[in-house]
Amino acid sequence: MYPIFSAILLSLSSLSGTLAYQWPKSFLSSINPLIGSAGPEPNLSGGMIPSVAPPFGSTRWVAQNQESYVSATPFNYTESYMNNGTIHGFMGTRQPAIWMGESAWAAVVPGIASGSDGDILTGFEERAMPKIAGTEKFGVGLYSVQLVIPESGGSTVEVLMSASSRVGHLQFTFRQGSESQFQPYIFLPTTRPSTIFHNPNTFETTYPNGTVQISPSTSEICGSNTEMQDFILAPNSIKDAASHFTGWYCATFDTSFNDIGYGITVGSGDSTMRTERAESGSGEELGAYARFQFPSSNGTENNSITINVRIATSLISADQARYNLNADSENEIGSFNIQDTQSDTENAWAEKVGRFHVETDGSSESEEKLAVFMTGVFHAMQYPYEVHESIPTTPNSQQYYSAYDNTIHEGESYSGYSIWDTYRAEWALLILLAPERIPGMIRSMLQDFEEGGWLPMWKNMIETNIMVGTHADSLLAEAVLKGFGAGSAEENGIQTTFTTDELTTMWKAAWKDASVPPVGDSNVVYSDREEDVDYEVRAGLSTFFEQYSAGHGWVANDIHSESVSRTLDYAYDDHAVALLSTLIPEDIVQGNTPNLDEIAAGFYNSSSVNTNYNVTSLLNDRSLANPWTVWNDTASAPAPATGGEDIKGFVQARQQNGDWAATTDGFTEGDRWVYSFAFVHDVAELVERRGGNESFVKSLNEFYDGGWVDFTNEPAHHTPYLYALAGAASYTQERVREIAKSNYNNTPNGLSGNEDCGQMSAWYVFSAMGFYPVNPVSGVYVVGSPFFSSLNVSIPVPPFIPPSHPSITSNSFYNSTTNSYDLRILAPGAESKPYVKSLKVNGRVIGDKEEPLISHEEIRSGGLIEFEMSDKAERWGGGRGAWTEITLDARMSSGVVFNDQSRSSIVSVEHVEL
Repeated sequence: MYPIFSAILLSLSSLSGTLAYQWPKSFLSSINPLIGSAGPEPNLSGGMIPSVAPPFGSTRWVAQNQESYVSATPFNYTESYMNNGTIHGFMGTRQPAIWMGESAWAAVVPGIASGSDGDILTGFEERAMPKIAGTEKFGVGLYSVQLVIPESGGSTVEVLMSASSRVGHLQFTFRQGSESQFQPYIFLPTTRPSTIFHNPNTFETTYPNGTVQISPSTSEICGSNTEMQDFILAPNSIKDAASHFTGWYCATFDTSFNDIGYGITVGSGDSTMRTERAESGSGEELGAYARFQFPSSNGTENNSITINVRIATSLISADQARYNLNADSENEIGSFNIQDTQSDTENAWAEKVGRFHVETDGSSESEEKLAVFMTGVFHAMQYPYEVHESIPTTPNSQQYYSAYDNTIHEGESYSGYSIWDTYRAEWALLILLAPERIPGMIRSMLQDFEEGGWLPMWKNMIETNIMVGTHADSLLAEAVLKGFGAGSAEENGIQTTFTTDELTTMWKAAWKDASVPPVGDSNVVYSDREEDVDYEVRAGLSTFFEQYSAGHGWVANDIHSESVSRTLDYAYDDHAVALLSTLIPEDIVQGNTPNLDEIAAGFYNSSSVNTNYNVTSLLNDRSLANPWTVWNDTASAPAPATGGEDIKGFVQARQQNGDWAATTDGFTEGDRWVYSFAFVHDVAELVERRGGNESFVKSLNEFYDGGWVDFTNEPAHHTPYLYALAGAASYTQERVREIAKSNYNNTPNGLSGNEDCGQMSAWYVFSAMGFYPVNPVSGVYVVGSPFFSSLNVSIPVPPFIPPSHPSITSNSFYNSTTNSYDLRILAPGAESKPYVKSLKVNGRVIGDKEEPLISHEEIRSGGLIEFEMSDKAERWGGGRGAWTEITLDARMSSGVVFNDQSRSSIVSVEHVEL
């Protein structure tokens, strides 16, 4: 447990200015919640849902049109749904991504029964209610629809739905049809048949247990369920603790059902057993219901009744859920006025989205880009999500249930950490737009380490071992690099974010990632979604150690899955931990780096162990040596798209004995093409390995034009920006625009691949601003091509900045009204001019032959970025390679790229290692 109270007060004080200011809601209308909610199959879907909840909301409430489990979200937009779709209820989901499982959900279903004791429809399919055409509306703070309730004499229900972080608010207006015997009810499914996914493609139905407690006198129904679909992936060392996981809900109604009716259901469909006026129950396929009555029974049309339901969730207890009903409200007592909930949620989104002011040329294409951009911010600010809850006795403090040790702790906690995806750009966007959240998110990771033994890889309530690498190392290093660390001793300098104990835990956790192999590392494959294993972390790390004496340092392909990806990812993580070692106080590092001498002696192939090894040098050397052990200089591929000589030099898996494995082995969501560009911390060496700038740029062109690029997966996200680091910036500008057009649009199919907890959108948001964090821990961004003529963003003042800091007291870009830093990005004509002719950052001219980089320090406190745009490729940033006479015809038309077939010699330019 950490001393968090000072940090919470600091975060609250930093928010006070921004919350006092009413951020404009005008751009909320540009958000299209349906973007990324459709797709022909899970891997070609955005995996998003058009939910209502505030930023980082604990539960997201959504209309449910399908069952949720790994590979299926509770809502999927299809043509048939658009035309004649049905809704089966309204769900508060904690499923963070389409390839992750559901847990601790809650749901509310309206219905109409015949008579005061008529049947309650409990089965998912039998609950289907057709939409009334043209009534469904999706917003960030309010969803609405009108539904026909089958076999109810023409009765209908109008639904309004909003939500705070832990409380769903639903308003049902039932309208009676022509037959007076039909009366409304509200059903709360509490447990359900749960679909469990076993890799590679096996689905199993299980039956979680639950409880229900009805309090008719207070118009309240509370319940619990034990569903955690990803429990099967829990590491062995925490599986017993995680087996106790339970989610709770507590629903309160503004209309009494005491005199009308209520009860418990068990089972579904024809096998449903219903007990009228039962007040408690437990078991599988469990539910509860409350009956209501229309004001009159004369069968008059337009006879109606409106019922509000507020349903709170908790991971602690029913009492905590009951407390959350009020604690989660802006008001002292939770309001049954749904417009209040809507307003609070929209205000929360305005505080993020309203920070952007974008001016375009007004064309339809630009307006589409604006919608994608604003929706990208909306998507990116949903993850990770809160799992902490207010402590009833001390409301300004937080507590959380940890499934890692089955214990309630004080502090903030988050879930939905898809770190293999989000370390690339999503985390950088959070640091920029939500700095008030970063300390809590980092503490959450440190708590996971203390309670489970390791930092998270992919946390969905518990660690799931999904993906590879220990990229939490990158998240820590990037945050500390950008100010969230030990603070400064200088007068009016940045303040301390973390205590000495927290910084010590941070270093211990990162060093453990870099130095301790997982359990069974010599024989456990740790394949994707492998069950009944312990923490995966850096599987194959022990083979690094064993091979050092032979000059090796790769993950052995005949022992572990995804061996090339692991080797490269571990090298980057070493790079991140090396940086972290320079940012944490030296005494902490020196006193908490066990086994350094033995590990270093093995790496340097020393016959004797000494005590003079430096951890920074070791990790840096390892990060620069190990990835090249899987680089095969003799490997080649034909170049049909670009012509001429074959592309030479590719990464390739290796067996434990050093033999090369098959060229298709060893990759995570990619192949040898994309992973041969996965050297973001050593780009200069990568360019040289590919034969210099000309050959490197040719290989990138072959990657794109030869059909090898797959932007639906994250390993490709940085690749368009590599051109700019090889003196060919105009290719970066083209590729970025091409990717944005072909992979994003303002429709339900508007994401070509899974959102992956904000990473797909973070790429678009950064790219639209004109720069991207190729190496997240470098502290610099690579310049691309801004999408809009003018974009202003009000950057929140981070919590480590005191009021006396020069960035506030003597900074013309500080805005005291919003307590923010204004970053202005000017690019006149960018909508139709994709190429950069010149660039100034805060008056600093970035010349034609300078590397096109912007540092985080240059924009952290606001600033002015001035692009001069052009409709033809220019010499800036090397242009086509700083060597050619640029005589190019129109290369861009409405964002369509025309490939240049004349690849002239690329002269060598000076590089920096990102």
